[in-house]
Amino acid sequence: MAIPKQGSLLRIFIGESDKYEGKPLYEWIVNQARERELAGATVIRGIEGFGRASRIHTAKILRLSEDLPIIVEIVDAPEKIKAFIEIVDPAINGGLVTIEDIHVHLYRSEKK
Repeated sequence: MAIPKQGSLLRIFIGESDKYEGKPLYEWIVNQARERELAGATVIRGIEGFGRASRIHTAKILRLSEDLPIIVEIVDAPEKIKAFIEIVDPAINGGLVTIEDIHVHLYRSEKK
């Protein structure tokens, strides 16, 4: 699979405890991206953060949170990213979704 040099980076900021169709929302998003043959997706778990409600979520020992920040990053062609947002938008009850124009320098699988 090839992606154009001028691509888009989709970032979806959600909470670790967010669910959709009985599974973690981040897992559902990654599965949807794979089913639609997007170039790739990565889930990043934050150690601390806050969102619109300004409530701090942290992994500190004295204040363990079960709702740490999650960022799902997906890179592909701009038109594929825009189409994908329409699929995941209804599943996101709370969070933030951003798109950035990017330049793809390298995209290849590991050499065997």
